[in-house]
Amino acid sequence: MATITIVGAGVMASALSVPLADNGHTVRLVGTHLDDHIIDSLQSSGMHPVLELSLPAAVEPFHFADAAHAFEGTDVVMNGTNSFGVEWIGNTIGQYFQPGMKFLSITKGMRADDDGTLYTIPQALKRMMQPEDVQKVTWSAIVGPSIAGELAVRHQTCVVFCGEDNDSLQYLADLFRTDYYHIWTSTDFVGYEVGAAFKNVYAFAMGLARGLLKHEGKEHDKYVMFNYEAAVFAQAQTELRQWVEFLGGNPTLADGLGGVGDMFVTSMGGRNVRAATYVGSGMPFSEVVNGPMKGITLEGVAAIQVVGKALERLTERGIVNASSFPLCRHLYNVVVHDGPFAMPWDLFYQTIE
Repeated sequence: MATITIVGAGVMASALSVPLADNGHTVRLVGTHLDDHIIDSLQSSGMHPVLELSLPAAVEPFHFADAAHAFEGTDVVMNGTNSFGVEWIGNTIGQYFQPGMKFLSITKGMRADDDGTLYTIPQALKRMMQPEDVQKVTWSAIVGPSIAGELAVRHQTCVVFCGEDNDSLQYLADLFRTDYYHIWTSTDFVGYEVGAAFKNVYAFAMGLARGLLKHEGKEHDKYVMFNYEAAVFAQAQTELRQWVEFLGGNPTLADGLGGVGDMFVTSMGGRNVRAATYVGSGMPFSEVVNGPMKGITLEGVAAIQVVGKALERLTERGIVNASSFPLCRHLYNVVVHDGPFAMPWDLFYQTIE
């Protein structure tokens, strides 16, 4: 049996404690400074107030003030913070690493230099940490279509564990595998992490059609806009493949769990899709984030902001053609510049002969 310490008590990090506990492992769930209310609830009743579910009794909740104790004897450290906590975790977690530990990340997103050079979250974390701490652990991540609540109630879920070291991947997969949590492994670390980050960019686009229906007063009509959504999804998948290849991964992986599968489940709902619905209904994005979505974390929007700005820099440098990634550019214009919402259909499907 292993000891796994998870940093971050959000819904996905907490849900991942379930298969680990079912397999008999010791699981320590350490809340960040923003998770005190979750840890308080777990310590008093075992109930996760956001998931609205009780976690297994084997899951031990800790406030971050007790992190040093939580890391004692740990075999695997998991980063369960969202993308907004990357800088915090990068400047905090390394002090707890010990030689031989495994580091497993579930955070999705991208970071970029001023010149547009893009980095996956594990790459960005390594740049923030002391080199000696980076070398103490092996680096891996979880990607794929996984809604936290479904996993927490043990619905069938299929994911990919990706990383630099195959032996570590097999070890980690064996810790988590159950009859409901199915795991494949891959050493295409960059490719899968790029796919996982960019699916958040494109899932935002899927909410626009629902907003259009509301704008036209047709949200209850028999005929909706599946044609529209399918066309946007097809262009999103085209660009997802191109991003994976551009950033050094195998583009075919975008056709599987870590690409189109993950993009599909993310586009089915959630906060980013809801924000896009407001935009589709005619509300400028600046009004959305200062009105109905004020104070709500929007990871897909954050990814659009990072990637869109980087895309501008890469285009200026002549590294990316100005006609490439038209959907990504359109979403950036809508989100950052309050640009008009009108799909640039004539720029899509340029790879189709």
